Amino acid sequence: MNNIILEKLKFPIGPFQCPENITAQHIEEWISALEYFPKKLEKLISSLTNEQLDTPYRPEGWTVRQVIHHLSDSHHHSYIRFKWALTEDKPVIKYYYEQLWAELDDAKYAPIDMSINHLKAIHAKLVYLLKSLNDADLNKSFIHPEHNEEVVLKKNIGIYAWHSNHHFAHIESLMQREGWL
Repeated sequence: MNNIILEKLKFPIGPFQCPENITAQHIEEWISALEYFPKKLEKLISSLTNEQLDTPYRPEGWTVRQVIHHLSDSHHHSYIRFKWALTEDKPVIKYYYEQLWAELDDAKYAPIDMSINHLKAIHAKLVYLLKSLNDADLNKSFIHPEHNEEVVLKKNIGIYAWHSNHHFAHIESLMQREGWL
């Protein structure tokens, strides 16, 4: 498989592009994307069989099941990162090895309902929290140890809205290619 096709399979909506000036409209749109994502995902995958759930979305990629469990794990971490940044001064967050987490039995074999239900709950809590933030809160930040990067919360909202759409596109693209839609 050539590199251009593989790159399109890895990043079907492209990499996250953060606006230079994050406006209230950006934040509102991103929060809305987070609010509706769990139900949108649930609707997309509702008819998939176990065999389909265990299909990789690209060569050497995760299965649909692993992607769904990854979303639950990742967005749980994101929620905690918001809480740390709101209650501590530029905390250094805990990095986790998502590739290794995706190889654990719960990510490879567990029913997806548990992660869908978790996504519904964690997104409800996250959206409630995000809607309550003021400008000072949105400008708080945490330090991501992977690149020693300071991440401002208003940017992190965009990152996770993108992350939701990014993995949704992985699954939807596979379903289109396979004729499952």
